[in-house]
Amino acid sequence: MEKRDPRLSNTRVRVNERIRASEIRLIDEDGSQLGIMTPDRAIQMARAKELDLVEIAPQANPPVCRILNFGKYLYQQDKKAQEARRHQRQTQLKEIKFRPKTDEHDYQFKKNHIARFLDSGHMVKATVMYRGREIHHVDVGRRILDRLLGELGDFCSVERTPKLEGRNLSMILTPKRQHGREPARSGAAAGS
Repeated sequence: MEKRDPRLSNTRVRVNERIRASEIRLIDEDGSQLGIMTPDRAIQMARAKELDLVEIAPQANPPVCRILNFGKYLYQQDKKAQEARRHQRQTQLKEIKFRPKTDEHDYQFKKNHIARFLDSGHMVKATVMYRGREIHHVDVGRRILDRLLGELGDFCSVERTPKLEGRNLSMILTPKRQHGREPARSGAAAGS
């Protein structure tokens, strides 16, 4: 029984005997075109060089195949995918909690935290938590969130408007991109 590479399970790459076309256009490992021929002849040429025959353009007429080291090809594909993941940005959802009776100093302190999170490129969930009879005064929490949005409106946009979920009133803020550039990635970069 033939062993299959697990990396091939989700790809549409055809190698050696899997190529089903009656004629193919062959490209050598150095990039020179060898012409149109049958897959059997191309496989023989690849095996003579101890390499593999890989179909790289199945939609072409005739399909284009290339002689190359398939293991090295898969390794390079993995490296490209890894490099792409490395340069991807991970955004996190940070949560800052307020109470209806939050003091002015505490409000300013938490607002500065939200501004720093937004500058770092993270989304922020601002939540007003109610206890006991405070839930009857939802308007107090709305005023806190509206004030927060008014003061941070230059840095953020609202992804989700204030919504009451049980005993919590919350909204989600996302950072705005300024003049076509992304927000700074770290607090140190934001301060410089």
